[in-house]
Amino acid sequence: MTVSVELVEDDEGLEAWASIKSRVEPDDPITPEQLVRHRTPDRMLILARAGGRPVGCGGGGLSTLGGLAFVNPRVLPEARGKGVGRALLGRLIEHARSLEVEGIVSYVNAADERSIAFARRAGLEEVDYQLEQTRTIGAESPPVVPEGVEIVSVTDELLRAAYDAVGAQGYEDMPLSRRAWMPVEEWLRTEATRREGSFIALRDGEIVGYAGMWEHANGSATGEHGLTAVRRERRRQGIATALKRTQLAWAARDGVRELVTWTQRGNEPMQDLNRKLGYVDRSRELTFQGPLP
Repeated sequence: MTVSVELVEDDEGLEAWASIKSRVEPDDPITPEQLVRHRTPDRMLILARAGGRPVGCGGGGLSTLGGLAFVNPRVLPEARGKGVGRALLGRLIEHARSLEVEGIVSYVNAADERSIAFARRAGLEEVDYQLEQTRTIGAESPPVVPEGVEIVSVTDELLRAAYDAVGAQGYEDMPLSRRAWMPVEEWLRTEATRREGSFIALRDGEIVGYAGMWEHANGSATGEHGLTAVRRERRRQGIATALKRTQLAWAARDGVRELVTWTQRGNEPMQDLNRKLGYVDRSRELTFQGPLP
């Protein structure tokens, strides 16, 4: 089978890319509009075709793990084992080299043994995981807010201030395989894309906590948690729980039926908090990392 790889440069390509990615990873779908929002000069989107039909997609660019590039080839089930993944990976690695990074990172569903083997053949090793947890929304109780704390909705001004107050600190403290890289421009573009479900915790007018909500590819009936972070000296005081419960109450009022969240290995306290709030584990995505092949 002859496989060709091309850059995504028009709306038709974006539609095909989003469709393939969402079919291969139904727990983490994406829309063409979200692809456009997340495009930056360092990011490349490619399609693989066989017989003129799109059968695979790939994305590559600077990772939020400092010094690395992400390379994520995705192939439709019926097209696997025919060289599509190798063609996509080769093009993505060329792009990673142009970014002058130290290595690459890729993400694989923990239930996909074939893709895990593919990542290992590329010289990558498992270093982390992301756990997906979900919560069905019902009749939610009003949040209990710690004394002296006020929770308010996010505005553009507060979102920028939250980066300095808690966002940067939250990323610094993430138990990742490498130090997280989250410049303020990326924060402003990707966080709180669903403003009405994003909240700030204030104490004496000072920002002490933040909980973001993202748009989800499944539509407005599904919301995805962004970062939840509390200032180091204010942790273990019930602020994160109050922020989460505020989001649950908002979801019930706004007609949201399900909330989705992802947390990484090493952040078991947040995973346990989510379970106490009624979230259930659904899927796991493995992080593979290594040098440029």
